[in-house]
Amino acid sequence: MSRAGVPVVELRQLRYFVTVADELHFGRAAAQEHIVQSALSQQIQRLERELGVRLLERSTHHVALTAAGAAFLVEARQILAHVDRAVAAARTAGSAPPALRVGIIDASYDSMPQILQEAQAHHPGLVVHQIEAGVPEQYQLLADGRLDVGIGRAALAPPEIASQVFRHDPLGVLIPRGHRFADLDAVPVADLAREPLLLAEEVRAPEFNQFTVELCRAAGFTPTVYAGTVESIRAAADLVAQGRCLYCVPSSCINALPGTLWRPLTEPASYYPWSVLWRAGDDSDQVAAIVDCARAISARLGWLIAPDRLAPDSTAD
Repeated sequence: MSRAGVPVVELRQLRYFVTVADELHFGRAAAQEHIVQSALSQQIQRLERELGVRLLERSTHHVALTAAGAAFLVEARQILAHVDRAVAAARTAGSAPPALRVGIIDASYDSMPQILQEAQAHHPGLVVHQIEAGVPEQYQLLADGRLDVGIGRAALAPPEIASQVFRHDPLGVLIPRGHRFADLDAVPVADLAREPLLLAEEVRAPEFNQFTVELCRAAGFTPTVYAGTVESIRAAADLVAQGRCLYCVPSSCINALPGTLWRPLTEPASYYPWSVLWRAGDDSDQVAAIVDCARAISARLGWLIAPDRLAPDSTAD
């Protein structure tokens, strides 16, 4: 029955019509569709009434397409082909290994790669799609259902985002080779007061910038901020290597940064809190696997340190 003037056409009617158009014979078409000829004829008549046009000219010994029928046949074939593709896509997706969309901040950080390696070792069928995005963007992607798991400091997370701290990462400073800090085993935070500090791009990492600035203020100074921003750790390392600035980074991202040295910060020693992030209420097996693996690797590698060793803000997550 038509609704608001729009014809309602059943897929089986399209299929029956296409079969009749191919055979130009109701008996053969009925046999191919495994229904009786009278039922097939009734369905074609209902289709014609719904459309308000005759699709077939038929007599006792002859069946032919009308002009309307020929035009309708072209579109009907395309509709059925689209339906077949949709069915195949759904079945393929239904039988495919579970896929997990994982947010990463920067390829230089090693925490999430280690968690994913752990997860895939325990769940060999897990397919991972990595999406590089800053923490604020990860929050939005998680909330919208376009991301399953993320990573970052959760201090600024909205209520719809759940989190689990799994690593307290020693914070240090990247310096160029030959810098006055190069001979030190550790750099007191107060000594950064005379150095231009590079911050991350604010829209990508406001939580890290906040952590760095508050650490400096706790040591009694407001940092001199280098007039420029970067989108990646490697870009930051390039500026540091050129002697333009210093850059505070956790220990988890210091591998393979040529031209720079990393020294831990002290007085106070500070630890950046990494959390697994996911959409609150998402109890899927894939998300649970990542959270469980983060806890397991954290315990095995000793990533969580005693709270009394943390700088004041490090337990906020």
